[in-house]
Amino acid sequence: MLTTTVDNYPGFPEGVQGPDLMSAMRKQAQRFGAEVVEKNVTAVDFAGKPFKLTAGGKEYLAKSIIIATGAETNWLGIPGEDRLRGRGVSSCAPCDAPFFKNKNVAVIGGGDSAMEEALVLTKYATKVTIIHRRDAFKASKAMQSKVMGQVQAGKVEIVWDSEVVGFLGEATLEKIRIKNTKTSEVGDRAFEGAFVAIGHNPSTEIFRGKVDLDEKGYAKAFDHTKTNVEGVFIAGDVHDTHYRQAVTAAGFGCMAGMEVLKYLDK
Repeated sequence: MLTTTVDNYPGFPEGVQGPDLMSAMRKQAQRFGAEVVEKNVTAVDFAGKPFKLTAGGKEYLAKSIIIATGAETNWLGIPGEDRLRGRGVSSCAPCDAPFFKNKNVAVIGGGDSAMEEALVLTKYATKVTIIHRRDAFKASKAMQSKVMGQVQAGKVEIVWDSEVVGFLGEATLEKIRIKNTKTSEVGDRAFEGAFVAIGHNPSTEIFRGKVDLDEKGYAKAFDHTKTNVEGVFIAGDVHDTHYRQAVTAAGFGCMAGMEVLKYLDK
């Protein structure tokens, strides 16, 4: 719902706007009788059957549940970020990299996800600058090695000991305000794109203590889409830390749906 042109979902040779794709999926589900309730679930009770959900102050009962709450990008929370999101500020290079062909872009972060974003962008952008607040990356050695190869090739520049404190621009991103973490010196550099890659947080807080979560809070998958609670299934980025793509999330949704049918038949 937050992205613009989606080019990596099958069946749309010219691409499709993210909200339009979601609207089409929703209408398709409703054609088969799905009911959509636009309320946030605020509490769950999986202790007995039927399961209980609270949403909008109302209780819903269910024989089976699919948790598909996804994972949210960690944003910087700095001036200009919200306003320029989708206008040069992004969090997904595999989604948006083609829009930055032959442009000067920055990647903010120092973990594996930042390295992955930078490597994807080198195939499109003229130059990729990684801005990291420390003097060493926390990414795996293998990922660092790949990035350093791109540094030697002149495709990647690294700005150490620096944090991004603002995004500047009118209609689109024009400059990034950078503060040196050692000297506190602040300066602006021109960029046409910025990719925030400081990790994701799974949307699982209300399921804590209800289903098994891993140390990072992602739901644990057993036998593909099952949780440790019989009758409760999971699909998408709420458990998938590896692919994080719309098409793989849809695939997991199909798998979970088939498992629900099998479970209800029993």
